[in-house]
Amino acid sequence: MSGIDRSRAARAETRTRIEDTAARLFAERGFAGTTIGEIAAEAGLSKPMLYRHFDSKQELHLALLERHRDELAAAPIRELLDGEGDLAARMAAMYDAWFGYVQSHPYTWRMMFRDTTGDAEVQAFHRELQRRQRETDVALLHEFVPGIPEAELEPLGEAIRSALYGLALWWLDRPDRPREPLVAAMVRITRGLIATAEAPGGA
Repeated sequence: MSGIDRSRAARAETRTRIEDTAARLFAERGFAGTTIGEIAAEAGLSKPMLYRHFDSKQELHLALLERHRDELAAAPIRELLDGEGDLAARMAAMYDAWFGYVQSHPYTWRMMFRDTTGDAEVQAFHRELQRRQRETDVALLHEFVPGIPEAELEPLGEAIRSALYGLALWWLDRPDRPREPLVAAMVRITRGLIATAEAPGGA
């Protein structure tokens, strides 16, 4: 490995350490209750060193949200579209991947689902995150249940999104609970919506 490669690897490792530390502190203390100095100290860095990676606490917070939003989006959709088995099996794999990510990143997901910043830019990010999740759910409904009236798609997508986020928050306060019942609950909710939409007359 060249000197440049080692420098890049060290910088990436430091940035990850800062982000992981910040995620934990933001979740434990809230955005307002966490200082850049505390993040730096917990990460074993000086404040000037931290500022080489992030210009402000807000920039660090947004970088965390964007990183975990993008990581979460990939695996669940792959399981649904490219997985094996019937729709119910692929749906279960999708939700298992989603809740598995939440389980692996509990500090970050408290921050993702509970905005404690009061910052307008972060609030806009949360609205955008919800919109993207809703649009994903709408697209999946549109593909797998083409008979749903167009006017119902967005409300149904929001119903699935709200159930998913609500269960994640419920679970994060009960980390001893296994994730299998949550996966089963989301499959039941989604299949119920699909069955209702497929029934004659929509009932």
